[in-house]
Amino acid sequence: MLCVRGVVLPEREERSFWIDGEVLRAGIPPGGFAGRDAETVVDGGWLLPGLVDVHTHPGSTEPGSPFDEELLRRQLGEHRDAGVLAVRTPGTAARMPAWVDADPELPRVTSAGRWLATPGRFFPGYGRAVGEEDLVRAALEEAASSSGWCKVIGDWRADEPAVALTLLTEVVTAVHAAGGRVAVHCQTAEGTRNAVLAGADSLEHGMHLDPALLDRMAAQGTAFVPTLGVFGAKADAMRAREPGVRRDLWLAGWDGMFDSVRAAHEAGVTVLAGTDSFPCGTVAGEAAWLVRAGLSAEAALGAASWTARAWLGLPGLVDGAPADLVAYDSDPTAGPAVPAHPSRIILRGRVVR
Repeated sequence: MLCVRGVVLPEREERSFWIDGEVLRAGIPPGGFAGRDAETVVDGGWLLPGLVDVHTHPGSTEPGSPFDEELLRRQLGEHRDAGVLAVRTPGTAARMPAWVDADPELPRVTSAGRWLATPGRFFPGYGRAVGEEDLVRAALEEAASSSGWCKVIGDWRADEPAVALTLLTEVVTAVHAAGGRVAVHCQTAEGTRNAVLAGADSLEHGMHLDPALLDRMAAQGTAFVPTLGVFGAKADAMRAREPGVRRDLWLAGWDGMFDSVRAAHEAGVTVLAGTDSFPCGTVAGEAAWLVRAGLSAEAALGAASWTARAWLGLPGLVDGAPADLVAYDSDPTAGPAVPAHPSRIILRGRVVR
């Protein structure tokens, strides 16, 4: 039996838990610890549910590379070793193999199947290429074969049309009717607007987000996953390029991202942390980018932990929840570097670090 005690976030209350197999139990076990071996593995400090990366693509490292199951295992292990105990994969080069869910040493994975790309709207030969006439059917198939999610490439080139609103609405309506959810890649004004108006469940990137759409996003529950870190890493190189339509539109979108993130959060939109980059296990850095954009340290950490878990349907640190948690010696909201260095990681009731 394992025991943990510390200040629980986000409630900021000191609590004790014992771990019954893979399940977290609050307080002291019935009858106390008399006659039972109990090891206290966390005694003081700070506790929070496992970190979450809601936009990661393990299994391949670059467009066009084949899906590699050994690489998938290693990259999911990178997430776990950083305290990222749940991930959502909005698009992978192949559907998630069944062994991932069966492996107790890997994070919990919410998968969206393969990227769905209509002609000219994705890396050639990557994801699942479908004609517009087949997009609704393909979305239903990917959602049914994954964790109930599908991912549509809603736009691609900055100076080319996005997937039409009528078609995207048909996709969202059909998937919702089947009990699924839809993530939409959007980096243009048209693509982002169409994703919101179609009722998508999440905007992946969401460049050029019209602030007039924020109240609608909040009301219908459309989350915003801005993936700031991966764009921020490219910004200087983009500025160094020769001026051109695509370069200029990209920079205009990036230059407005901090304002969009801050305004979305203030409007009540669920803003979440996703990295969309390698190596895996760096979602704490994405939370730091959210702080730079104007979120409080606690809101940004929640976007990479308890808020993201609730959005995925996973509980926090409560009685009966999965025994997935990370512990810190100091308050992980005290500075941007702290969340990247947990002192203890517990996954499915087992200490992994």
